Amino acid sequence: MKVSAEWLSDYISLENVDMEELAEQITRSGIEIDSVERRSEGVSKVVVGYVKSKEKHPDADKLNVCIIDAGLGEDLQIVCGAKNIDAGQKVPVALVGAKLPGGMEIKNAKLRGVPSQGMICSAKELGLNDKLLPKEQQEGILVLPEHISVGQPINLVLGLDDQVLDFDLTPNRSDCLSMIGAAYEVGAILGRSVKLPEPDKKLIEIADEAKDHLRISIEAHDLCSHYAARYFTHVKIAPSPQWMQNRLAAAGVRPINNIVDITNYVMMEYGQPLHAFDADHIAENSIIVRQAEDGETMTTLDGQERKLEAGALLISDGQRTPIALAGVMGGLNSEVTDQTVNIVLESARFDGGSVRKTSRQLGLRSEASLRFEKEVDPSNVIPALDRAASLIAVYAGGTVYHGTVEEVISKPEEKRIKLSLDKLNVYLGTDISMLEVKTIFGRLNFELADGPGEVEVIVPTRRGDITRDVDLIEEIARLHGYSNIPTTSIEGKSTSGGYTRNQALRRSLRGLLTHGGWNEVISYSFTHESSTALFPTLTGVNKAVKLSLPMSEDRSVLRTSLIPELMHIAAYNRNRKQDNLALFEIGNIFLTEEDKLTRQPKEQSVLGFFLAGLRQEKQWNVPAEKVDFYDLKGAVESVITYLGLTDLVSYVADRPEGFHPGRSASLFLNVHDHKVRVGVLGQLHPDLARNKDLDDTYVAEILLEPLYQHANRVIVSRELPKFPSVERDIALVVDTTVEAGSLLSSIRESAGEWLTHVQVFDVFTGSKLGENKKSIAISLTYQHKDRTLTEEDITQVHDKVVNELVQSFDAELRK
Repeated sequence: MKVSAEWLSDYISLENVDMEELAEQITRSGIEIDSVERRSEGVSKVVVGYVKSKEKHPDADKLNVCIIDAGLGEDLQIVCGAKNIDAGQKVPVALVGAKLPGGMEIKNAKLRGVPSQGMICSAKELGLNDKLLPKEQQEGILVLPEHISVGQPINLVLGLDDQVLDFDLTPNRSDCLSMIGAAYEVGAILGRSVKLPEPDKKLIEIADEAKDHLRISIEAHDLCSHYAARYFTHVKIAPSPQWMQNRLAAAGVRPINNIVDITNYVMMEYGQPLHAFDADHIAENSIIVRQAEDGETMTTLDGQERKLEAGALLISDGQRTPIALAGVMGGLNSEVTDQTVNIVLESARFDGGSVRKTSRQLGLRSEASLRFEKEVDPSNVIPALDRAASLIAVYAGGTVYHGTVEEVISKPEEKRIKLSLDKLNVYLGTDISMLEVKTIFGRLNFELADGPGEVEVIVPTRRGDITRDVDLIEEIARLHGYSNIPTTSIEGKSTSGGYTRNQALRRSLRGLLTHGGWNEVISYSFTHESSTALFPTLTGVNKAVKLSLPMSEDRSVLRTSLIPELMHIAAYNRNRKQDNLALFEIGNIFLTEEDKLTRQPKEQSVLGFFLAGLRQEKQWNVPAEKVDFYDLKGAVESVITYLGLTDLVSYVADRPEGFHPGRSASLFLNVHDHKVRVGVLGQLHPDLARNKDLDDTYVAEILLEPLYQHANRVIVSRELPKFPSVERDIALVVDTTVEAGSLLSSIRESAGEWLTHVQVFDVFTGSKLGENKKSIAISLTYQHKDRTLTEEDITQVHDKVVNELVQSFDAELRK
């Protein structure tokens, strides 16, 4: 909110107040001031001049020789090249010796041999933002209103001696989205009284009754609690007065015409948005406040046809034709134009949530919607309307019909909040007296009702952010001065911070993998829709969550797998000659079963791996070695072991979509005799790898929540063995379909507690074994913790193992 000091002084005395110091005081009181802008930008010796004549330059077709009366007693000759210069205009004239923004100094000059005694200025040359001027003033020299006196300093005419404070407001301080609200804030800080504008009742209570020419009906009671309007005839559309244009420009609003400017002026003054309709385009002289039907359309003031969602709040005429989007933008069919003579002026209280939803759905933001979204002061609906009516009577020559036409569904309830002096001082650690409390609330213009040891505060409707006694304590703290609050020890219960179990495990896994040589990456949660169909194994039939306003097509849905983004990162690195990649990411994927969301999507934490390139670079004495499936499996097993889940996890050969059909597996968690798939790992399918310009690549994806739930990182210690171990090897011929993991599981189960270690050390296939046969050699280690095992003990257990393998897998023992 840009607050003009000149405008602010209408409501509060700023005598002997330095704007820089005031900005510092406001910032220290809780509202940050981003900047203090001086509108003059160093303009001096520029006055209003009258163009008495204009003649073509004798030696230049694009230049004109103008005779200017600048109020100096003698005329000036100035050469000007502006296309819009003409005799009879009043224009800003920079005299010889004048200084302009950018360090320009005006001197006597000759242009193509003709003397020039100054310069006729454009808005830009005066340091003005020409985008905040009426469209016809945005090019060429600045043409001033005819009634302005010749010789006046341009700083005075255009309000350039003004200073503008840029209030950086937080959402709760919507009361300062108005000049009056800013005046209350500054008044509380400076301890000065606020004077409100008073509409001239004589100007607004003439002619016929407005209710005889206009009817109002509110159908959407939940979304509009108060709607009021005034009726005007014989208005004359023209430019608004220069002082009003100056103030609107200082506030960052572009002047348009007197009617629109008055509605904007009052909105900036009171914080209450207004809207003017051409009364001759309101069918049946009736206004209906209703909700839109699904698929209903209307054309807004910007000329765009808008398709409305069901429930959007509309202003419609007696034939139920939409004439405005309530609180957002008016309709083109009821626009005030140069031909308008009769108008209806609207002032209302619309539901902030409804305005916000409509504004967001249509991508329409305006100064009005900004204020309605944050809830306007309900007590300003009528005062703002009356203020605008008096300005229209003066500056648009309109006949204001007597009375206000309105419908009130509900009135705001009075807020009374009790505040205990003891609670105040306990919270702040101060010793503030009751007299100081009352003084501060007096500066805030809050009404009080006394009580023993407490005050009851009647909160004004403009301060919708104050709902509890702690809000009142905050007001006292900021106006008492945060720097005046002493440092005290913290009292009461406190909770020390810490990580949740899952957070601690996640951080530990990051450390484990980075120390193991893996590089962590963080990818976008948004991805292309085609990427969500590449790896559906873990997500099943779930769908991707589509974004309503995506950054781009490549980032239009939420990811359902980490692997596609890991592939993009790998391709980016490969294009920069980084081929040996060991990447991991811990992030969330997002899933839903709905085509259109009606509830929160599922969010799951996932660990993703990407491995490609060389395990070992070529050296003089060793060849280069490529990574393979078992490097990836080793990383996965390190995570499983770290979480203490080795005995609960099993690997099953699998052919997940997107993976190599013979070099991939699924990871299962076995809990309570129930197997749950928690991950997939393997080599990328060769077709997919070629499509992504990747060589042999290995990826994995693991759901972390089930692992966190059953993780057991209890460290169990045991004595070093005192007795020797015994190793036995067996070589089995089995069908090629038999998995080594199944053989190892059977061995562990049948061998019992004496088996301390078992592993596969050789796999052989060949024609000597027979068709569809393979040989698997397995090493078994036996050991007893209390004694030395005898040959008889070992033979008994080992034979049991062999027999179980022969019977369960139709295995043959190789001799």
